[in-house]
Amino acid sequence: MSEHSPAQPRILLTNDDGVHSPGLLALKQALSAVAHVDVVAPDHNWSAAGHTKTMHKPLRVWSVRLADGSEARTSNGTPSDCVALALLGLLEREPDLVVSGINAGANVGSDITYSGTVAAAMEAVVAGIPAIAVSVDGFEIADPAVAAAFAARLAALVLRTDGIRPRNAPGEPVLLNVNVPNLPRDALRGVQVTRLGRRVYRDALVERSDPRGRTYYWIGGEPPSGVPEEGTDIGALDAGYISVTPIVMDLTDYARLPVLRAWQIVLGDTAGAAEDAKRGRVDDSAPRESST
Repeated sequence: MSEHSPAQPRILLTNDDGVHSPGLLALKQALSAVAHVDVVAPDHNWSAAGHTKTMHKPLRVWSVRLADGSEARTSNGTPSDCVALALLGLLEREPDLVVSGINAGANVGSDITYSGTVAAAMEAVVAGIPAIAVSVDGFEIADPAVAAAFAARLAALVLRTDGIRPRNAPGEPVLLNVNVPNLPRDALRGVQVTRLGRRVYRDALVERSDPRGRTYYWIGGEPPSGVPEEGTDIGALDAGYISVTPIVMDLTDYARLPVLRAWQIVLGDTAGAAEDAKRGRVDDSAPRESST
């Protein structure tokens, strides 16, 4: 573990590519210049796991050594499980910041609903701790130190600001989704603060048969693309910029709240609900629920 005094800030580092991922090691080494770093990461790849928590079987944790000889802990749980384990008492002290990555492959647009990398960061925010998710736009990362160095600088900024807020302060702690082009440092054009873009998926169902003739399926298809609109994470990556997107956990569609309230939805007669729906009827005889 990092050699820092108890007064130093603490960072919990995890990922979804597995504890022995080169991206995690590069990030751990860069973050160690900023804070004490505790590593708790899955024992295997959990890409596209989403925000999965294990509730139906025991979770196990054991110590491992990273490629540089430093100590880490790994678990048979998901990325979200690793963060939950750490925050619920596995660590001797709660971290001031959670960093998840470096993921091999961008997490942009609606990817964040699938991403185990982003889900681990979300688990931290649920517990009231700021978090950063870091990904590189390439499945073979040319130089993970580029993204790691940027993430360390960003982590220092978060620790100086959001990371020192009281746990009971109003509002969510910051959650930043970072995507770095898979380019050398001198080829990067800069940094853009962005919004989520629109991902385009080309998934396809592949049907096959096992040696006993039983059908099984793969979800395959071409790699996803996206609309490189200016101001979005996809547009920033396409133009050679690092994308930093602030995310909130509140998924409420506020624009549609007044629309739904105008429907004046009522409980009605459940026995006749299907028939009413077919005829487009609204039961005006039942007491109306408050629209506030």
